[in-house]
This record gives sequence, C-alpha cells and structure tokens, in this order.
Amino acid sequence: MISVRDLLIQRNGRDVLKINTLEIQRGETLAVVGPNGAGKSTLLLALARLLKPARGQIAFNGRPISQMDDLEYRRKISFVFQDPLLMDMTVEKNIALGLKFRGAEKEEVRARVGVWSKAMGVDSLLGRRASQLSGGEAQRVSLARAFVLDPELLLMDEPFSAVDPPTRAQLLNDLSSLLSQDHRTTIFVTHNLKEAAQVGDRVAIIINGELKQVGTPRQIKENPADKKVMEFLKEF
Repeated sequence: MISVRDLLIQRNGRDVLKINTLEIQRGETLAVVGPNGAGKSTLLLALARLLKPARGQIAFNGRPISQMDDLEYRRKISFVFQDPLLMDMTVEKNIALGLKFRGAEKEEVRARVGVWSKAMGVDSLLGRRASQLSGGEAQRVSLARAFVLDPELLLMDEPFSAVDPPTRAQLLNDLSSLLSQDHRTTIFVTHNLKEAAQVGDRVAIIINGELKQVGTPRQIKENPADKKVMEFLKEF
C-alpha cells in the first residue's frame, strides 16, 4: 500500500530522515520506534504530505503522492496527534466534525458516530463537552474521530504519551484489540519498544534520522542490524 524509495527529508538545511526502502502492506500495523528526536514523527509528517522530500518518492497504492490531488489524498488518511486537539463542543460533535466537513448525510453521521463512539468506549459521553473530559477520555474521542472517517491509512504520533501509565496500558490494549479486528493500515509511532511490539505486526527502528531495520519483534531481537540497534534494544 505504501512504498518509500530513496527518501531524504531535510529541515533547516539539515538531513533529518533517510530511508532507502520501506514497504507497508495493506492492513498492516507498523510500529515505528526509536529514541526521542530520531525522526519518527518526521516520517509521519512526510506520509501526511506535510513535509516535502528533498529527494526520493512515497507512493500510495502505486501512485506517487506528490502527483495526487491534495484533497483526494487527505481524505484517504487520518492523523492522531499526541494531544487530542478537540474543539470546545460536545463529544458527539467532535467525533462528527470531519464527516460534516465532507458533507455526509445526518443519518450516516449519526450511525457512524454511534459505531465508533461505542468501539472507543465513549458512547456514554456523547453529550459531555470536551473540556470536561479526562486525558484518557479525550484521546479516546480523538481516536473515534479518526476512525469514523474510515481512512485507508491511519497515522498515530505517540497518541498515549500524555496520559497516566494505567490509562495508557488500557488504551494500548484496546487499540491493539481493535486493530487486530479492523485490519486498518496503521503507522503507530512510539519511543517504547515494548509498546511497539504489543501494537505492531512489524516494527521499524529509526535511529539518528536513519531507518535501521524493519521486521517482527522477534526477528529484530534475534538479529539486530547493527551496534546502534543492539544498544537501543538493551534499553528495554
């Protein structure tokens, strides 16, 4: 579904991400892991077409995304950020916002909001305002808002980093279960290798702005690509 070739991303004239080749299959959850500042979020921003490559190509279903209409491509993806970024309105209206922007019919909006609010465990909060939510509840609403758009590609940038450990563990369990059933092509960024192994079908390790290795958690553990990967693995 996603094919990356000879990719170079620069910011302020400095190389911040290099990827020789990366293939992401339809329905796969790829967990991207690495130290803070390694370039993980840069990959998501490039995939979302929010950063333009200095070199190389990203293809979506065989088409270079640079050649796709901006609106056409944006409608294929959803982005979940570290902070929920909810509007000052009810949970129901927050989840429905993207659908309304797309001109969906009221009955379709109501039905889809019902499905995904229940899937994310916030169906009892639909009438509550965003400002009244806990951190975990707000991030569940953010996830429902992303899934309700039925994206072909879901991009998630450390979505649970701001919540307390017990809430984070429960959110990870729920998300892992949902993705295993939904088979939504997902890229999940984290700095925690254990979380990456829990959520991802495969794990991609980025260190110092370079994609070092991609494989199952077991493959990477048994055959680390180089010393930098070995050192990173030792932290866990």
